[in-house]
Amino acid sequence: MKRLAILLQVLIVLLMPALLSAEEKLNVAVAANFIQPVQKIAALFEKKTNIKIEATYASTGKLYSQIINGAPYDVFLAADEKRPNLLYRDGLAEKPFVYASGQVILWSAKKEFCQAKDWREAVQNSKIKKISIANVKTAPYGAMSMVALKKAGLWEGLQSKMVFGQDIAQSFQYAFTESVDMGFCALSAAFSDQGKNGCYLVVNEAPTVVQAACVIKQSKKAAAARQFADFINSKEAKEVKMSYGYR
Repeated sequence: MKRLAILLQVLIVLLMPALLSAEEKLNVAVAANFIQPVQKIAALFEKKTNIKIEATYASTGKLYSQIINGAPYDVFLAADEKRPNLLYRDGLAEKPFVYASGQVILWSAKKEFCQAKDWREAVQNSKIKKISIANVKTAPYGAMSMVALKKAGLWEGLQSKMVFGQDIAQSFQYAFTESVDMGFCALSAAFSDQGKNGCYLVVNEAPTVVQAACVIKQSKKAAAARQFADFINSKEAKEVKMSYGYR
């Protein structure tokens, strides 16, 4: 019996690191425009707290749908205020807070296309055959791109050239792989390694994309989730966000 007790103690000691690491991990739902900033922010957070961040990236609408259907996320970083507020209204999340404000741009791998006087002239260039845009129903950056196109009276006329991505990251992917000539993207994309190799025009007619976050109430790691939520607006995190063009 004594030997068995010792063996059990040894086993517990050996398993303890794995048990601790399993506890010190947060599942975070992240809007596709925020992939690179959150990777850097998560690394800073992990270094400071030893809490790992496991992120899932998709359009805000898709992530929202997963959450209301019970997906086990601890924190939701959306690309709008609407979905976090809906979760809060329905008792599924703690009170949301704004963590970033982004801008829609028109990006191209071919710098000649950015010689136009503005984005409206660029999309009407006869050499432009395909233009990517994120899903206007589920991706806030896609929705704001559509608002700008409608304001400019170009939405209907450009339908034959539109290539719709699942989210804003895919819209950018189409552009930097040159599957399309230009793409409506988040300004943050222009600060990525691929983005720096191209050019962009600011879409001033697109409303500012105000991004909110919230802690999910079903989280079993509420304290750690709130700690990460607080860190998102820390000085260190703000510096990262500003480096990607967020306000």
